Amino acid sequence: MRIVIAGGHGQIALRLERLLSARGHEAVGVIRAAGQADDLRATGAEPVVLDLESASVDEVAGVLEGADAAVFAAGAGGGSGAARKETVDRGAAVLFADAAERAGVRRFVVVSSMGADPDRAGGEVFDAYQRAKGAADVYVRSRTALDWTILRPGLLTDDAGTGLVALEASTGRGPVPRDDVAAVLAELLETPGTAGLTLELISGAVPVADAVTAAADGRS
Repeated sequence: MRIVIAGGHGQIALRLERLLSARGHEAVGVIRAAGQADDLRATGAEPVVLDLESASVDEVAGVLEGADAAVFAAGAGGGSGAARKETVDRGAAVLFADAAERAGVRRFVVVSSMGADPDRAGGEVFDAYQRAKGAADVYVRSRTALDWTILRPGLLTDDAGTGLVALEASTGRGPVPRDDVAAVLAELLETPGTAGLTLELISGAVPVADAVTAAADGRS
């Protein structure tokens, strides 16, 4: 499959690109800065430089043309303010979804956040982040005809992945290594039966492939 990933230089995206390349897929990472391109090439992915905060739907659709799936893994980053949560975590996600529809890419996976809620109260930057993620999720679910899956990981860590997770509609809070998030994303992309599901993810006791299969079978 040809899989285009928004936020291609992110910590989860780089792990995902390496996994997809190892599985024989064609990974394409959308990045803002040309200086990040070599990092993507090192994973086996093809870099495409395009700023999703300023690009048009047609420009993004051009990148997505011919793809089998799209993954929105972009984020404004921990050092950004509330305004960029709106332009990246919500605005770029909506743009990427609209462009996927225009390009005829049906499979669409979103890396969201546990607790994402468009109606979340609070004036902190993290509250703005959760509102933006929640609004993007609502848009993808209710305003598009994509075959979407929304993944909501718990607290992200840089611990080595264990390959053992809990993947359910509601898991309760907990940590999860970025390695395991990437592994779950790779399985979701290869499991079309997970379309239409919003899933929370934390570390657990179930092997990744089995957890994704259970979700697709409605046993999560």
